[in-house]
Amino acid sequence: METIATHPGVVVHSADGHVQVKMEVISACGSCEAHAHCTFSEKKDKLVDIDTPHWKDYQPDDRVTVIINSGRGLQAVLIAYVLPALVMLAAFSVLYILKLPELWIALITILVVCIYGWVLYLMRHRLQRKFTFRIEKQ
Repeated sequence: METIATHPGVVVHSADGHVQVKMEVISACGSCEAHAHCTFSEKKDKLVDIDTPHWKDYQPDDRVTVIINSGRGLQAVLIAYVLPALVMLAAFSVLYILKLPELWIALITILVVCIYGWVLYLMRHRLQRKFTFRIEKQ
């Protein structure tokens, strides 16, 4: 059974099958007693667009809970951070073994990572279907 990650939010806008939710994201040290005086604590508002057939049920300022399966979150981290790092290391290693000049190794490695990002961009619609959020009223 997959665990579920939830986060509270507030509806900003609702129209045409989409609900836009504002979530306040607080860094890990945000719960510290000294966070108000600390320059390291971070607090941001994030906007998330959620596709739902029940978009008419949500009005601006409604309090909601945004839900995602945590297994999908781990997959997203793998695709966004781990795989590009592995691609970069693999490209660097192969080019280093081929004894190319360092400048060429650096440029080709950067190019390979850019190509990885471009492929992700081309697959964005497929990934959006895979990584979906759900929404529930509080």
